[in-house]
Amino acid sequence: MQIFATLVQVLQVISAMAMIGLVLVQHGKGADMGASFGSGASGSLFGATGSANFLSRSTAVAATVFFLSTLGLAFVGNHRGTTTDQPSVFDQPAATASAAASAAAKSASGAALIPTK
Repeated sequence: MQIFATLVQVLQVISAMAMIGLVLVQHGKGADMGASFGSGASGSLFGATGSANFLSRSTAVAATVFFLSTLGLAFVGNHRGTTTDQPSVFDQPAATASAAASAAAKSASGAALIPTK
C-alpha cells in the first residue's frame, strides 16, 4: 500500500506542475484584442483558435488527473490506520477513560492530599 501511495503522490505532483504550466501558457480573454491590432498572436504555433482548444483540453485532462489523485490519496490516508496493530484511543471502554479522567482531576485539584477518616 505504501508503493501505491508514493505513486499517487508522484502523479499528483506531476499533474499539478503540468496544470500550472498549461495555465501560465494560455492567453487570457483580453489577449484577443491585442491580436486584432497586429501584435502577432495569430501566427502562433497552434494557430489562432487551435491553441485555445489544445491548451484548454490539456488543462482539463491535467485537472482531472489531479483531482483523481487527490481522491486516491484521501482513500489511502483514510485506510492507512486500519493496518496497524496499535490500538486506537477510541478503542478504550468509556468507563476506563472516565476513571482515568476523574483520577487526573483529583490529583490536579489536590483532593488526594486531604486524608479521609
